[in-house]
Amino acid sequence: MSSTTTPTTPPAATPKARRPRRYFMWMFLVIQALFTFWLLSALLAGTGASPAEIAQMCGHGAWSPLWKSYQDCAAHSGIVAAHDVGKGIALTMMVGVWVAVDVILGVGRLVVVFARRSR
Repeated sequence: MSSTTTPTTPPAATPKARRPRRYFMWMFLVIQALFTFWLLSALLAGTGASPAEIAQMCGHGAWSPLWKSYQDCAAHSGIVAAHDVGKGIALTMMVGVWVAVDVILGVGRLVVVFARRSR
């Protein structure tokens, strides 16, 4: 049993495969993080009327036709509810912009992917 060695040829130089770059994925994730931060900052922001707004609405006896006292006017005047409604509208608009941006990015990504496949 003799062993014969065969000369081996070095493998042909093959071009190094390029790793796909994930620019879109990272850009998309950064945009999602920014929208999340924006939404949470608005959601966690202080709500309610400022003392100046309450004083403007209830001060100088303006409470007397409708309320029993200044404190009753400050608690039930509706200015606090108006702030909450405004905050809800703002959050709804933020989510709407977020969804619109995501749809635009998604359609753009599909256009790029299908354009690359056709080549």
